[in-house]
Amino acid sequence: MIEKMKMVCVVSSVSRKDEMLDGLRSLGLLHLAEKKSPDRAVAERFTTLSKTAATLTDYAPDKKNKKKEPVPVLSDSEFEEMYQNVLATLDKKASLEQEISAANAEIERIKAWGNFSPEDVKRVKEDGYDLHFYRLGKNEYQMALQDPEIKMIALTPIDKMHTVAVLGALPVTIPATEFTLPEKGIDELTAQIESCQTEIGTCEETLKKSSIYDTSFQVQMLKAQNAENYSSASETAENDEDFVWISGYLPEADLPKFKAAATEHKWAWAMDDVSEDDTEIPTKVKYGKVSGLIQPVFDILGILPGYRESDISLWFFLFFTLFFAMIIGDAGYGCLILIATIALVAKTKKFNTTTYLLLVLSIATIVWGAVTGTWFGMEKAMHVPFLKALVIPQFANYPDYFGVSATTQQNAIMKFSFTIGAIQMALGSLISIKKKLSEKNLSWVADLGWLVAVIGMYLLSLYLVIGQKLNIVPVFAMVGVAFILVVLFGGMSPDKTFGQGLKSGVADAFTVFLNTISCFGNVMSYIRLFAVGMAGFAISQSFNGIAAGFHGPLIILGVVVVLIGHGLNIIMCFLSVVVHGVRLNVLEFSGQAGLEWTGIAYEPFKVNEKIKK
Repeated sequence: MIEKMKMVCVVSSVSRKDEMLDGLRSLGLLHLAEKKSPDRAVAERFTTLSKTAATLTDYAPDKKNKKKEPVPVLSDSEFEEMYQNVLATLDKKASLEQEISAANAEIERIKAWGNFSPEDVKRVKEDGYDLHFYRLGKNEYQMALQDPEIKMIALTPIDKMHTVAVLGALPVTIPATEFTLPEKGIDELTAQIESCQTEIGTCEETLKKSSIYDTSFQVQMLKAQNAENYSSASETAENDEDFVWISGYLPEADLPKFKAAATEHKWAWAMDDVSEDDTEIPTKVKYGKVSGLIQPVFDILGILPGYRESDISLWFFLFFTLFFAMIIGDAGYGCLILIATIALVAKTKKFNTTTYLLLVLSIATIVWGAVTGTWFGMEKAMHVPFLKALVIPQFANYPDYFGVSATTQQNAIMKFSFTIGAIQMALGSLISIKKKLSEKNLSWVADLGWLVAVIGMYLLSLYLVIGQKLNIVPVFAMVGVAFILVVLFGGMSPDKTFGQGLKSGVADAFTVFLNTISCFGNVMSYIRLFAVGMAGFAISQSFNGIAAGFHGPLIILGVVVVLIGHGLNIIMCFLSVVVHGVRLNVLEFSGQAGLEWTGIAYEPFKVNEKIKK
């Protein structure tokens, strides 16, 4: 259920601004209607801490060699001292690395001229000999030789170019590249690099010692993020000479708590219903014990229904569970997921929503795999009487054991897939109808038309794909009636007259025609449940067949093939759940229910207990 929201404005005196913000943060119920940027220094604190903590992970000791003694969490003053030392050390290390880079570049520039002392050359210049060094091409060198005014000494050639020392500068008429005398020679630069490397080693030791305080960094990052949120709220609050106020959204169910806090802190406040044209209302979903199991999937996908949209979490969970089971399709894989989940619970010694979801999904997979007779793709599983007794013959992946033809079995699974799809899409239409009836929106008749269209397209799919015998004329009649209903009532809305709505709907007739064709495609798309499940089954059989070809000492290689093959197949099946199982819920089903997943997460102003990414 999506909880109803109220718009609340809290007012206090300017002198009690901090007290008001502290009280609202402790209450932790008000989702600020507007959020301004926090103070720059406060915001940069979290960013710098985060970057520094990430950098220190490169210096953290190997977990295998890490001491088991717990590392104490530093106090604020102790952490700040350590943190500033780390920042200074990182700056120093970066400066030393730049110094090494510059020295290496200088060595690369001058090494062709040999290992000489720049001080010796400077002393020669101080004695009155203004020496300049050049690299000359063949023609330029000949020009210099022929000029009696030029006094030069030929040096060892560099890169097949003439190298000369000239007393005084060459005239501009002779193009040449002059060698800039370095401040230090190669020996000095090499010593400088070695000194820098030694200092870098000292810096790295400091960083290694600080890297063990990762928990302290997490604590300080959380404090910094809370300070950032507080600063944002402080910047958002408006005031005049006497009063300060801040507005936000409050769940209607939490009004008693808010009123009690307002009385305790002596706040003045005003409340109103949210505006009909307000698009920034946050969504707070109140999950049930069953529907709440789907929350981890919503969090991973980053989807949330809009405030004015329907809550389909329960239906999403039920259909997702079925789709997961059909796509994974193997009871053996389901057992592995179940064992892994139990092992996780045993290790962490706690249950959470994710582990409960995995337990349900694994059990559903085992049930589906059992009724289809699929246990790691092994045909010999049907030689076990108990496992064979669990199979529904029409769904059996080894139909020969039950006197059922392969065609009959495939048609039964495809029909089941189409039926599930039609039920889900029809349910989506009913959800939309219910919502629009409560809003007195006449366009619910168009959704009724889509419901009729879904049924018609379902029958048409059975007729075209599995060759089910039926009178096709009434089916086309149903689709025609559905098309007319959608055209006539699709443009209706509470803010339009009947005539305006009719005109709007007729204007979109061609779009409705295309959407009707798309409806057939949506129903047909549920065949992917059959196709993807069969693909996974075929892959597991293939690896089993490959492994069966190894005998004698090579049987070990066969075991490796089975383990790797089934491991890859499980991974691909999980990817298929994301690609196909989620898509059917988020697109086909949600489209019929009128969901666009435009929700803004309800994030009240409060002290966070963990860092928000």
